[in-house]
Amino acid sequence: MPANTDRHVTAVARYFEAWNATGPEELTNAVAAAWTEDGTYTDPLADVRGHTQLAAVVSAAHEQFPGFTFRLTGSVDGHHDTARFSWELVSEADRAAPVAGSDVITLDAEGRITSVLGFLDRVPAEA
Repeated sequence: MPANTDRHVTAVARYFEAWNATGPEELTNAVAAAWTEDGTYTDPLADVRGHTQLAAVVSAAHEQFPGFTFRLTGSVDGHHDTARFSWELVSEADRAAPVAGSDVITLDAEGRITSVLGFLDRVPAEA
């Protein structure tokens, strides 16, 4: 296992803090802690850059899935400035996890995210 794995684990923890932030101020602070100012997030549903757009994507996820939180599944696998991990979106009410995915992040020298490439592995069927 690479000696720099701790920085990957820390970056992923900050990433989940941003995705699970509950108020506007908490979200703003968490996004700023996790991402560089010009950091990006790209998945099948979004392609955004910068703290304002990143916070908007997180807010939209909370609006679409109220009462859900993101959680890590498995472990973080990292080397150099890159890490990959899987996650689920879990209902706080019944623990159902209708959405799951895998992300690959790139970090700067300080351990902040410069880019996220997200993949959706499980999504709910459309009604």
